[in-house]
Amino acid sequence: MPVISVITPVHPPSLPYLAEAYASLAAQELPPGWTWEWLVQEDGETGLLDGVLPADERVLPGSGRRGGPGVARMMALSRGSGELIKALDADDLLAPGALARDISALEDPAIDWTTCRVLDLLPDGTTAGVDSDPEEGRIERGAILRYWQRNDYVSPVVAGTLCIRRDLLLDLGGWMALPASEDTGLILAANACSDGYFVSTCGMFYRKWAGQVTRSAAHNDDGERLARMRLIGERAEVMLARRRCRATPSRTDPVSDPGWLEY
Repeated sequence: MPVISVITPVHPPSLPYLAEAYASLAAQELPPGWTWEWLVQEDGETGLLDGVLPADERVLPGSGRRGGPGVARMMALSRGSGELIKALDADDLLAPGALARDISALEDPAIDWTTCRVLDLLPDGTTAGVDSDPEEGRIERGAILRYWQRNDYVSPVVAGTLCIRRDLLLDLGGWMALPASEDTGLILAANACSDGYFVSTCGMFYRKWAGQVTRSAAHNDDGERLARMRLIGERAEVMLARRRCRATPSRTDPVSDPGWLEY
């Protein structure tokens, strides 16, 4: 049975929202034969999830040394069995049909990852969208990187909605070892290496609240942010250039010339 692994890192301030995240996941209707597993990973807070998660065999809690969200996501990945990996932050909600739309888009073997429209979920329960979303359809390799570079390191898509093939995620080295923006680093790397797909139907509700990580002073420190952005961009540029080189056939390329190996 094919599995989609949903990965959620948890730190104490986001704990009260886990029940709603689970409810949004449990309500998902998947294509016939598919199932999901939810890999909830504490970021160094052993015992944080005790008595919090529901008694559902598809919910797989874990813990490990503190290392930030990127490390927590990678340790969760080590426990996962899905061929597709879906990001879901502890304080966000999946919209109805989100996983089914990701799976459908990834039925195309030429598509390796998806992202989708997001609505901000405001404290009063209302939602708000943005006008900068791409149109529904294929995202060509390098397109997000170019937009991000031209628009002060702002992505046209929300990295936290990423759904990606496990083999590509591993090939890219997973989430970047950064104190923040590790998900931006991953989606730019994925876009540098392969085509993706944007789903214009809302797939996630992005909760706006006072304690979220992206509002913290550390996350928005100008010096650190610039250092993160430079490294993220440099990595993606190198990946884009190297993949282009690999795509150019040559007589010494073992893929383009099967006779390279002699016995």
